[in-house]
This record gives sequence, C-alpha cells and structure tokens, in this order.
Amino acid sequence: MGGDRVRWGILGAARIAVRRVLPALLRSERSAVVAIASRDRDRATDTAQQFQIPKVHPSYDALLADPEVDAVYNPLPNSLHHLWTLRSAEAGKHVLCEKPLALNAREAQQMVEVCRRRGVLLQEAFMYRFHPQTERLQELVGSGEIGTPWLVRSAFTFLVATDEDIRLNPELGGGGLMDVGCYCVNIGRLLFGEPHTAFAASNIEGGVDVRLAGLLRFGGDRVAEFDCGVRAPFRQFCEVVGASGSIMVERPFQPEERPASLLIRRGDQERRVEIPGTNQYVRMIAHFVDCVLSQRPPRYPPE
Repeated sequence: MGGDRVRWGILGAARIAVRRVLPALLRSERSAVVAIASRDRDRATDTAQQFQIPKVHPSYDALLADPEVDAVYNPLPNSLHHLWTLRSAEAGKHVLCEKPLALNAREAQQMVEVCRRRGVLLQEAFMYRFHPQTERLQELVGSGEIGTPWLVRSAFTFLVATDEDIRLNPELGGGGLMDVGCYCVNIGRLLFGEPHTAFAASNIEGGVDVRLAGLLRFGGDRVAEFDCGVRAPFRQFCEVVGASGSIMVERPFQPEERPASLLIRRGDQERRVEIPGTNQYVRMIAHFVDCVLSQRPPRYPPE
C-alpha cells in the first residue's frame, strides 16, 4: 500500500471510467491513479494524459504485475468482469468492479470465493447506494414512515445512441437487464433482501433483451416490479409502497450532483424530504478506500 493512500490501476478506458470514475478518483485525497491499460493503446495514452496517469501498460496482465498497483477498477464489458476480476485477485489486487458483477450466480460466487481466499476486497460499483438519497430512503422505510412496506416499483429505460453500442452485443453481456435493469433488481434486494421467485417477459432483438419487465417475490408477501430497456424513452424512478403511504424517488440511480428529494404521500398529505446534492461516485470510492486501508468489511458485501 502506498502509505495512507490506495494506488489504483484502471483496466480499460471505458466511457464510465472517463466520465465518472476517474474524475471521482482525482477528488479522493486517499487515492492515486498510477496506471492504466487498454486494448487500444492510443486511447489509453490519451486518457493517461487527460488525467495525469503516470504509467500506460501494454496489457491488462502487465498492469496486474505492477507492484505499485494496490487496487484495480474494472469497467470492462460485462462478459469480461469475471475473468479480469479473478486475475486481479490472483495478482493480489483489491477490485472495484462495475455492475453487474457477473453474468450469472456461478460466476459471481467464484469471484467472491477467490477474492476471499486471496484476502482482497471485492466491491460491485452500485454507486447509487452511497448517495444520501438512498440512505434516507432506507431510513424512512425502516422507521415505519409508510407502514409495513410491501411493494417496490421501479423503472430505468433509455435509447441507445447507435446500433454499434456494446449494450446491443450479446457476446459482451449486453441487454437492458444487465445494463440498467440490474439497478432495479438491486434496489429491490436492498430494501427487501433476497427474492425467492423471479418472473420476466422481454422483447429480444439481435440476441439481447432491449426491453424487459420483471417481478420479484420476497418473503413476507413483498414484491418488486420493474421495467428496463435500452430501446425505450428515458424513464427513471422508484416508488416504495407501504400499508399506510408511499415514497417516490424521481431519480434514484442518477441524481447527479443536483439537490434531490423524496416525496412522501400518506392519504391526501404530501411532504418532501430535501437531500443535498453530492457526488455518489466520490462517496463510493471513499468507502472502498476506507475499507482497504482499515481492513474492514464493506457496507455492501458482494455476496
């Protein structure tokens, strides 16, 4: 470890890394981005220059062999999360892996087991969980503000810009469920635990689900219903319904840094809970770094 800082290596120059995670890492006082590698050397070099990253490695394996790298951020296509998380763990690197963690439960379980065996931290990059908006939602639901909660309704849809978008490529783990539906599934699990039954219906184009509607059933007669898609008008919301009221979140997954709010309805009464704007990526990274440096378990274990 680099003293009181975590030294990061970046696997690839994906858009999410360039637009969101690297700027957040630069704002982390206890992080230093020391290396990057990409299949496109020119793109890696350009990204290194943009973010003042000192080393550009010729391959992912070369980056993992770098003794000055303590942790890696894995924003590779979904189909590569499993392979390069395993290789990172075997190299002794902590891993912040983009969502979804894996393509299936078997892959995810193996990733968890290898990281545990190697003594490295594994965290899935569901950044919205670290926003005060989500934390306040959990507090309100848990406090009985709307009575016993029984339903979570959510949606996350948008239109991909081009037919060449990797989210339309089945070989790379594309599709609406993997890209944005995973947020809807995750917030259901965050509030209700593990589902025991799942149902889904989807529109398939080119081998991927471009639109999907799903329903999860949990213990205690609780339900999460959602729709997601990459060929649909932009929509994003989450509503939690209880026996005596409801809470609506207008931008549950991407509130950006604008002030947010939760709308609570009880009968004909409404009130808003205002949430200050913040950068959820900065907060997620701060938590990850704190766990690495203090050697404590994460708030949201990957299991």
